[in-house]
Amino acid sequence: MTIGQQLKTARMQAGMTQEEISEALDVSRQTISNWENDKCYPDVRTVIELSELYQLSLDALLKKNKEFVQHIDDNTNVVKSNRKLIKAIVINILLILIVLLINYFLPLKIYGLVTIFILALCMTGFIYFELIRRL
Repeated sequence: MTIGQQLKTARMQAGMTQEEISEALDVSRQTISNWENDKCYPDVRTVIELSELYQLSLDALLKKNKEFVQHIDDNTNVVKSNRKLIKAIVINILLILIVLLINYFLPLKIYGLVTIFILALCMTGFIYFELIRRL
């Protein structure tokens, strides 16, 4: 049973509507619907609140849902995520320095500058992507 199916079953057993749950959690009814239809997952804080609302243990909600546990792990492992971001920034700086050194020996300096611009643009896009993905 998926986390969405479990949430829907628990809500129905509690005799509550999506609207009542959404008011209790201060989210939209559509958000509750998305969770129950497995379109997205609630965050850790909300899972705890849901377990209290439905009077279910976190164990009951999480043990059977390895995909959801992996989702929570990926989103809460800040150290791992920050290391990846720092590694990308360091690689970007090293690549720019290497291109600058190569550019120093080239007769036409414009190629090096264009390469640096493209590298900076790509890395900026990657860093923005990583930051937005965290939200």
